[in-house]
Amino acid sequence: MPLQVSDYTWQQTKTSVFISVPLRGVSVRDADVFCTENYLKVNFPPFLFEVFLCAPIDDENSKAKIGNDTIIFTLYKKEVAMWETLSLSGVDKEMMQRIREKSILQAQERAKEATEAKAAARREDQKYALNVMMQIEEEERKKIEDMKENERMKATKELEAWKECQRKAEEQKRIHREEKFCEQEKQIEEERKKLKHKSHTRISASRNLATKGRNSENIFLEKLKENSIPAPRSVGSIKINFTPRVFPTALRESQVAEEEEWLHKQAEARRALNTDIPELSDLKEEEKNPEWLKDKGNKLFATENYLAAINAYNLAIRLNNKIPLLYLNRAACHLKLKNLHKAIEDSSKALELLTPPVADNANGRMKAHIRRGTAFCQLELYVEGLQDYEAALKIDPSNEIVQNDAEKIRNIIQGTELKS
Repeated sequence: MPLQVSDYTWQQTKTSVFISVPLRGVSVRDADVFCTENYLKVNFPPFLFEVFLCAPIDDENSKAKIGNDTIIFTLYKKEVAMWETLSLSGVDKEMMQRIREKSILQAQERAKEATEAKAAARREDQKYALNVMMQIEEEERKKIEDMKENERMKATKELEAWKECQRKAEEQKRIHREEKFCEQEKQIEEERKKLKHKSHTRISASRNLATKGRNSENIFLEKLKENSIPAPRSVGSIKINFTPRVFPTALRESQVAEEEEWLHKQAEARRALNTDIPELSDLKEEEKNPEWLKDKGNKLFATENYLAAINAYNLAIRLNNKIPLLYLNRAACHLKLKNLHKAIEDSSKALELLTPPVADNANGRMKAHIRRGTAFCQLELYVEGLQDYEAALKIDPSNEIVQNDAEKIRNIIQGTELKS
């Protein structure tokens, strides 16, 4: 049988009632609170606290706060008045049972109404989502139909244009055939005239040869020879292409083996300096410098243009991958963009290059540990993050900011262990 709690305290105003009930070392998770407008019960085995309120309260807005082995109720009265007592007086067991049953029925009815309201709201949401989906599908269908119609009209226009081009081409061919036929007829006519003229000339020549002497025959023969001389050749030009050479000297004066070796060495040097990177093709010579690109990335980082700063650092690393500050600065950009795994990789690479650990690179090593530790903490890997912060404190034990951050991480780890 549960033990009734009687050492509670209560206070009131005209609008509110405050009740404090001790838990007596019971876990918060074991406390069961039940409240209606006339009945309040707290069950935390083996103890039980219940009160039959003398006036109704607003149980929907009333609150309960559990902490420090105490439950504090804030009950809001439905009527503004001062109560003489907290609970009803002269209540027998039968009346208590009726009040309990009535309170349970009220709570069940209210829960049922809330469930039905949620179900109705869910149905309304589903109906609205279905209508929106149908509307979207209708718009998509209409858009597809419009696209099909536009493509059909476009194809029809292209087909008509092609037919028109074919018709014009056929017309041009027909005109060309007619013109060619006319030219052939003209040529045939001219050939006929020439043949007719030649035959007439030959007849005249034979007649003249019969009447004239040897001199006349020689003169006629000379004219025939002049007519048979071919026309002079037409003027033209011949193009000559030469194979380009790097060295302008003549082949007989150059030493091909030495020249090829020199060109090979130049190509190796360019590959060593990465001067054939496509991104550097538009840059000036002084801009193809890792230090210049590092300064450019720092300026872009200062203006919060982190993506552009990463691009500058990437190009500088391709030119020279042995500068630790490039990885360190790129890790800061990745932290700003929440690229946490990349920030860890760049910080680790910077620590690899910052060797051996000397006083000149102490500041860089501390920054690398802090940035890697920050990335670990944002990934909720607090133990790994604390190790990096402690490594940074070994480099600079007097840094109060790092000390405070390390203490916060320790508190988080301890809180996590306690919860687990």
